[in-house]
Amino acid sequence: MAAEPAPGFRKERVVSEYDAVKFRELTRAEVEIRLREIEEELRNLRLRASMKQENNPLKIRHMRRAVARIKTLLHEDERGIRRLATRKESTA
Repeated sequence: MAAEPAPGFRKERVVSEYDAVKFRELTRAEVEIRLREIEEELRNLRLRASMKQENNPLKIRHMRRAVARIKTLLHEDERGIRRLATRKESTA
C-alpha cells in the first residue's frame, strides 16, 4: 500500500517564468537580452518598493533569484560545463 502524498504536495514539476529549463532553450544572445530586461525590471521594482508603491516584496526576491540563475547559466556556458542552445529551433 503506497503512502498518500502530503496535502498540497505537487508531484509534477511547476515551471515558472524564470525557470532555468526555459532559459537553456534560448541562445546566449537571447539569454543576455532577457538578463538585461529582468535587471531593469528589478531596478524598477526596488524603486517602487522604496517609495512604498510595491506591495509584493516576494516579487523582488523572485527577480533577484532569476538574475542569479541566469548569470549561473551564462557562466556554465562560458566554462563549457553545460551549453545553452546554439540556435533557436523553429516550431513549424
